[in-house]
Amino acid sequence: MAASKLEYSPLQCTNRISATEDAIFVLGGRWTIRVMIGILGGNSRFNELQRTVKGISSKMLSSELKKLEVNHLVERKVFADQIPVIVEYIPTEYSESLKDIITALSQWGANHKKKITTDN
Repeated sequence: MAASKLEYSPLQCTNRISATEDAIFVLGGRWTIRVMIGILGGNSRFNELQRTVKGISSKMLSSELKKLEVNHLVERKVFADQIPVIVEYIPTEYSESLKDIITALSQWGANHKKKITTDN
C-alpha cells in the first residue's frame, strides 16, 4: 500500500513549520516529555518524579518543572501546614491536551524501533 502524499500550500507549510517550532520549543528538551509523562502518570512529588525519570539530576528536574509551570502544563501546590512542607506538581487541565500527542509519539517510537531492529 502506497503512503499518502501530504501536500501543503507554501503558506500552510510556513504555518505548520512555525507551529511545530513553537511546540518543539516547549516540549523539545531532553527531559521535558519524560517529566510530563511522569506527572500525567500520577507522580506528583519531586522525589517520586526523580525516581520515575531515571538519570535526571535534581537541578535539571527543578528547571524542567519550572518550565512546565511557566507553560501552564503543571501547577505547583505547596502544603505549608504540613511538617515537613509538602510540594506537589499537579497536571493542569491544559496538560490533558498532551496525552494524545504523547501516546502517538510513544506508539511511533515503538513501531520505529521494531522496524529498525527487524529491517536489516
